[in-house]
Amino acid sequence: MKNNYILIDYENVQPKSLAVLKDHPSKVLVFIGANQTKVPFDFASSLQSLGGNAEYVKIAGNGSNALDFHIAFYIGQLAERDPKGYFHIISKDTGFDPLIRHLKEKKIYAQREKEISEIPFLGVSNATSSEEKIVAIVKSLSSRGHSRPRKVKTLANTINALFMKKLGETELMRLIEQLRQQKYIVIENENVSYKPPISHP
Repeated sequence: MKNNYILIDYENVQPKSLAVLKDHPSKVLVFIGANQTKVPFDFASSLQSLGGNAEYVKIAGNGSNALDFHIAFYIGQLAERDPKGYFHIISKDTGFDPLIRHLKEKKIYAQREKEISEIPFLGVSNATSSEEKIVAIVKSLSSRGHSRPRKVKTLANTINALFMKKLGETELMRLIEQLRQQKYIVIENENVSYKPPISHP
């Protein structure tokens, strides 16, 4: 199971609360701009409830990209310690996208989400219908860049891990067949290839 690291660009996105993360083990870093002097009580309280898994990072200096550079630096540090981690940048700033692409090229799992609710493992935990599971699977596979499973068996194991290994073999095969029928994947002799939108994250 990968460790999830959530880096919030609080200058760009101000979640009302982090309560949704309470039952999902992850490390949360909230990057606060130099000119941001106040944080709403509900947000601060929900962050405090995460205990040692959450912290503020206050940016000391001003500059158009000062906070962005701090996030990039911290991802570098964290990725060195945990190269198998999954890094989520919460920001609407598309300027992070070249960094995300570079990280993926280096086989580092990274994704930018506009809101905390878009984080794949949160969607997975709430997915109950087959349609919701397919959406969660497609999003997860899209975020993997070139490190997507290439065999049916590996794909099944990947999907099962995504759902905390709670799916039976019959359901796994049904989900893979749905992916094929909906033209997300192509299967030939147990080999799997991917089509848009998965192949173009």
